[in-house]
Amino acid sequence: MPGTTSTSSSNSQPPTVYSGRSVFGQAPTFDLETFSNRDFIVKDFVETLSDSAVPPNRKSGPANQANAFDPKPFIRTFENALNRMVEISGDLEHRENELSAAVRRAEVQHGRAMQSAKTGLDEAMAKFESLDSSLSGNDQNSVTRAVKIGQKLEELDRQRICAHDTRFLIQCWLEVSERGELFLLEDKRRQGGGESKVHCAKIARQLLKISQRLDQQSWPQASGASIHVNGVNGGPNPNKKKRRHNTRELIEKFSETLEKDLLKSFDEFYRRENFDGMHECAKVLYDFNSGASVIGAFVNQHQFFIDRSQLITEEVGGDPESWERLADPDAQPPGVEPSLQALIEEVKIVVQEESTIIKRAFPYAEQVMTKFLQRVFQQSIQQRLEMVLEKANTVSSLAFLRSLQAARSAISTLLDDLKMHGLIESPEPASPQITMVLDQQFDDLFVPYFAGSTYIEREKRNLEELYSSLLFKFTIFHSRRRKAPTTLMKSLAKSGSEMLASARDAYVERLDSSDLAPAQKKMLLRIAGLKDAESANAQTEIEVSSEDGVLSTTNAKRMLKWLAEAVGRGLELNGGNETARDVSALLHILITNMAEIYLETALDAANDLAASQETATKSEPDLSYIPTLKPAITIMHLLSTFIHTILLPLATSNISIRKEMTRSTTQTLESLENKVNTILQHTIDVILNWTSRLLSAQKKTDFRPRDDPAAAVQNTYTDLLQTQTCQAVSTFLSRLHPLFLTSLTPGPNLTAFFTELAIGFRSLLLSHFQKFQVNATGGIMVTKDLTKYTEVLRSWGVEGGREGGEKDGEPIMEIGHLFVVGSEVLGERVRGLREKGWESAVLRGVVGRREDAGSVGVQSVLGML
Repeated sequence: MPGTTSTSSSNSQPPTVYSGRSVFGQAPTFDLETFSNRDFIVKDFVETLSDSAVPPNRKSGPANQANAFDPKPFIRTFENALNRMVEISGDLEHRENELSAAVRRAEVQHGRAMQSAKTGLDEAMAKFESLDSSLSGNDQNSVTRAVKIGQKLEELDRQRICAHDTRFLIQCWLEVSERGELFLLEDKRRQGGGESKVHCAKIARQLLKISQRLDQQSWPQASGASIHVNGVNGGPNPNKKKRRHNTRELIEKFSETLEKDLLKSFDEFYRRENFDGMHECAKVLYDFNSGASVIGAFVNQHQFFIDRSQLITEEVGGDPESWERLADPDAQPPGVEPSLQALIEEVKIVVQEESTIIKRAFPYAEQVMTKFLQRVFQQSIQQRLEMVLEKANTVSSLAFLRSLQAARSAISTLLDDLKMHGLIESPEPASPQITMVLDQQFDDLFVPYFAGSTYIEREKRNLEELYSSLLFKFTIFHSRRRKAPTTLMKSLAKSGSEMLASARDAYVERLDSSDLAPAQKKMLLRIAGLKDAESANAQTEIEVSSEDGVLSTTNAKRMLKWLAEAVGRGLELNGGNETARDVSALLHILITNMAEIYLETALDAANDLAASQETATKSEPDLSYIPTLKPAITIMHLLSTFIHTILLPLATSNISIRKEMTRSTTQTLESLENKVNTILQHTIDVILNWTSRLLSAQKKTDFRPRDDPAAAVQNTYTDLLQTQTCQAVSTFLSRLHPLFLTSLTPGPNLTAFFTELAIGFRSLLLSHFQKFQVNATGGIMVTKDLTKYTEVLRSWGVEGGREGGEKDGEPIMEIGHLFVVGSEVLGERVRGLREKGWESAVLRGVVGRREDAGSVGVQSVLGML
């Protein structure tokens, strides 16, 4: 039967080999690798042995033979396998013994090596300790010896480095002077790192010095200059071989190449954010030209400036409503122009971010930060600021000033934020050098706007334009009013009219000016209450009402508000040594417009009307000018308070200017107060003149009615409360009280006015009752009239002139008592009045008008007087 080969399908797949023609199969062969396999499974192994124990002919025999089990093949197979496993186990034990012996030998050898190394280390440590003890001993000789050894070593190292550099320098010089090449430096530049490039830069500078000394043909000399040969002054060496290479040009060309190479490397490092590489390049480039080239490249090629250079041509936009609010003096300014504000915010972010890069990339960070800040302020911020201010100037003067203030405030805040951030000193505050640079750039931005008197002239022109617009209709109204007929009043009116005409003409001329922006002209016309500029030129066509010529505290407050804004803006923008002078100029504008043009004009008009009413005899006097006094006094108080509270304290630094301002203010307020007092005095005269005119209508029979009983029945005269004249006077005087209460501020001034009026009225009554004969019945009518007069005076807060002083005596009711008392008590009454201060002449005149003046009793009283 031919031999066959069969392979088990188990996972371990051990090889099974059958040979010969035996009926029984042979056990599979296996070795140590069979059991070492990771896929070895005992069950599979036993199954393989079992399969190999069954003869092949039995596997393919009839089915009935399966019942006859023969164990002998299995026994023989497993015995063979067991014997083979015993052999393998013996081999394995033998190999294990050999390896254990090798390990023991290696451990012994390692221990010996470690002992030998320990012995060597101990010997080295002992020698080091001995050397250290000899160098650091307490004796002076040991210390001196150690220092000398260190110095000698350092000196030797320096000499070594110097010799090496000198040798390399000589080689480079010979190369460039004889062959016109710099291969050594080129190789060092290409192959070396940052330190090698630094060394190349130093060698290049030294080569330039050597070339200047030894190769003078490459360096042009001034006429008559001596020529140096090998460091010795003298004539040229005729034996010297003429050089063929321009060493200066070659060395400078290499330096330029090295510089460009470093700049290129620096840019590449910057794009890759390799700060160490940037630092090395910057350090090398500093040796060329103090870092000017690398600083310029870093600043000029910065993306911020590239982007901003494209945006700088954009026009300043903004909301038209915001520009209108900016030009409106009564509106709150909107703040910083949006594009400028956006730039400031961007600058803040960019500078803070770049400061971190500069600090890490440059060994001379402060110098780079200075150049970067200068470029930011001088290019980006300054150009945008100029564009914003030019746009604002085309809107109005006020828009320019407000934009300037807002821009300065925003940039000042930017500087404060940068200083607090610290930049290259972060998180600490900025260094004094950076702080000084920021302050200098800030000052340079605004120098053109504050040089000399540029700023204050703008403020003055703006205020004059606003005041002229606000008072335009007021001046037109008063320039047309009728002048008083007296010579003195004509001269005063002419002077005031000339002032008004001058102010009006200046305003019209300003409106016609070509340099006045359309938006500003529109705003000024709106403030003036005009529709267009043509209506301002055609003065006769301007419609004005009486309200336009009346003082308004609202307008006065607007004027003070505008001036206060100008003062605050001046302190913020131009505060300093010129503050006192600027405030003095603003005070002059305020006095000119509010005091002279506004208040004095209105008071002069009231004074003219009051003076004209003194001669009124046919009709009741016109006191319509009285309401003007209350706003005038209120405005005077506002003006005085504003000047003493705000303006004068700001001039404390300059004593002479403050004195001049105080003097000017005092004169102005005194002049206004005198005008008010003059008007009030004219008013008292007008009232007393008209009262005298009414009293002159008193009938002589009013106080001498007939005593006939029949007539008394027919005539109810004595039943009347007062005479017609008394009723007319009382009615007239009663109307004055509410008028003056609403026109004058309640207080001492109003009381003094009524007291003065009451004293004058008392004098009129004393004189009046000395003109009429009074009988007993008429005395009753006198008493009734005097009672009414007393009620009127009491409604004013005074009684018959009592507040006029002690010499005025009792109220005027005493006059009536002198007419009604009998002659037997008349003397006692008169003596009591004389003790109270009544004048004898007055008492004699009153008593003498009694109807029974010729009686003995009355004559005795008159004789006593």
